[in-house]
Amino acid sequence: MAKIRPLGDRVVVRPDSKEETTRSGIIIPDTAKEKPQQGAVIAVGNGRLLDNGGRSVMELHEGDRVLFAKYGGTEIILDDEIYLVLRENDVLAILD
Repeated sequence: MAKIRPLGDRVVVRPDSKEETTRSGIIIPDTAKEKPQQGAVIAVGNGRLLDNGGRSVMELHEGDRVLFAKYGGTEIILDDEIYLVLRENDVLAILD
């Protein structure tokens, strides 16, 4: 994977891939697939810049499994892999 370092309060998430066929063997076309809402955090920014010049502390860390807003963030493709760049507040929960 290419090195990527998000800025501010952004995180880079590798969304989980969905099954492309049903249990009965029917292939699901891309247009009918639901967007994934879970994934793994692979990079974390330094935190949002505060008015006093300091930085907010990020609650997320690399390797965290997260649940994120369905249509949040920006989808990017690096080295033929799909990633999402999200603001920390687009992440809804950390999964254990």
